[in-house]
Amino acid sequence: MRGTVRAVCISEVRGVKKQEVPGRLRVLAGYGIEGDAHGGTWHRQISLLAYEKIAEFNRLGGNVENGDFGENIVVSGIDLRALPVGTRLRLSDALLEVTQIGKECHEHCQIYKRAGDCIMPREGIFTRVIEAGTIGKGDSLDVI
Repeated sequence: MRGTVRAVCISEVRGVKKQEVPGRLRVLAGYGIEGDAHGGTWHRQISLLAYEKIAEFNRLGGNVENGDFGENIVVSGIDLRALPVGTRLRLSDALLEVTQIGKECHEHCQIYKRAGDCIMPREGIFTRVIEAGTIGKGDSLDVI
């Protein structure tokens, strides 16, 4: 199964939407995306969200952009939610491993407060970095 990276987003602090970054970014083994506040030695180093789910949310009036849900990588062509924990993903020359599907939302985010829904808690997936590399818009994402 192969998908395409539509956007790579980071934020320097937690609790704010991520900004789409042009060009290539370094991915560090055991950490995440260099410069992203959610990087660290935990199981949610990089988050992914399907482009198709964002587009569907927008068709329903969501009015969101890449990074608004706090996702690091927007990818098209793969049903991310269907991937089981433990699945490995080759993203350019980096290797990721799925560690969590969805997340509990303890406090409703700004999107939920504005639109009455947020898809990240049920559609987002989280990964840890097994092998370092560089990533950017247009890269392929392969399910291994």
